[in-house]
Amino acid sequence: MATYVLIHGSFQGAWIWQPTVALLHKAGHAVYAPTQDGCAERKSGLRPGITVTSAAQELADLMFYEDLKDVIVVGTSTGGLIAQKLAVLGGDRVGRLVFLDALAPLPGERIRDIVNRPNAPPYQMTELTRFPMPEDLANGLYRRMPPAEKAWALPRATPHPLGLSDAAPGELDDFWSRSWKASVIRCAESPNPPEAHQRRTAEKLKAPYSELQSGHYAMLTHPEMTAAALQG
Repeated sequence: MATYVLIHGSFQGAWIWQPTVALLHKAGHAVYAPTQDGCAERKSGLRPGITVTSAAQELADLMFYEDLKDVIVVGTSTGGLIAQKLAVLGGDRVGRLVFLDALAPLPGERIRDIVNRPNAPPYQMTELTRFPMPEDLANGLYRRMPPAEKAWALPRATPHPLGLSDAAPGELDDFWSRSWKASVIRCAESPNPPEAHQRRTAEKLKAPYSELQSGHYAMLTHPEMTAAALQG
């Protein structure tokens, strides 16, 4: 039996992992997929000071208090940044990292340097959050979702804290100063994060690289495929 900690991406919460969590549980694994501070059902806790480091520290505390060991940490999308920081903060409790269609910026790199959205409308911005325009969410980010999954996901999407949308300068530098046991899985039908970025992540980490024939939200739309890849 393995132990997983699953880290969601922008505009999501634990809900995005539900079908994959059910399959991992059925296979006998222990799975934790908490919602990040300020997101989904925790949106009422939105406030200044939520950062990649604070989110990673929450997960490191979870692993400590639950006495989790040899944890497989899975980060998707912007959750890849939190996975990077959790690897450092979690110490020897982290057994392996999985970057599932995830961002993993290098020192000095910002998300805007990686993600390409040339024809997408700008995000709706507040002092603390960003969120896609309704048409971009339905017909852009969620474009490849089957109708039933899209109808279920749309009302669950929430504005994402700005502090979780990118790392502060230097915040992730310590990740790249060490070596990690990792793997990279790309969702081949998704334009972002770009293939070149994900292949670079695998190369930098000396990690195996593989692809799923799915859109960005494989954990929701293709849970069997995703669960099998995470157990591989």
